[in-house]
Amino acid sequence: MTPLLTTPRLRLRSPGIGDATRLTELLNNFAVSGNLTSVPHPYTVTDANTWLGSWRASPRPAETSFIIERIGEGAVGVLGFRAKQGDAHIGYWLGEPHWGHGLMTEATSAALTWYFGATTDDYITSGVFHFNMASLAIQQKLGFVETGRSTIHCLARSEDVEHIDTELTRDAFETYLNRSEPMLRAGE
Repeated sequence: MTPLLTTPRLRLRSPGIGDATRLTELLNNFAVSGNLTSVPHPYTVTDANTWLGSWRASPRPAETSFIIERIGEGAVGVLGFRAKQGDAHIGYWLGEPHWGHGLMTEATSAALTWYFGATTDDYITSGVFHFNMASLAIQQKLGFVETGRSTIHCLARSEDVEHIDTELTRDAFETYLNRSEPMLRAGE
């Protein structure tokens, strides 16, 4: 079951079929979909309904997805964990109107606090396309470090793109939490 996580500005909750229209509005923007691996462009309500219809709550933290909801505004993005080549992996996106306000750092911090509290995992992986420096900056702030480069297919771009692979250890994230502002910690 997907937990409900709250921060002063956000709720991270289970996806629901009622999110289709809002997700379509936010993802039908190449500035967003062009940064993601498996999201087509254009993005339609049928695409949103297909993803929402296939989503199932999982008792495994490494298979959990959240709608990122800005309190008073509704859904602004998605954050999820999945197993990737035997490791837990975190991915996320935020609608363009909500960029530059610290929301993704806040959401990711809350989700990682929950994840490391719910597992005994010592690390989690992630990454960004080589041109997505804003997302890389979020990861670096949280304690992720580059572990290499790979090539991953981007559906919206219909091409293989250089990818910066990253990893966050439990210890590095705890160091981040110890020096971060309290508002970025889940449940406070």
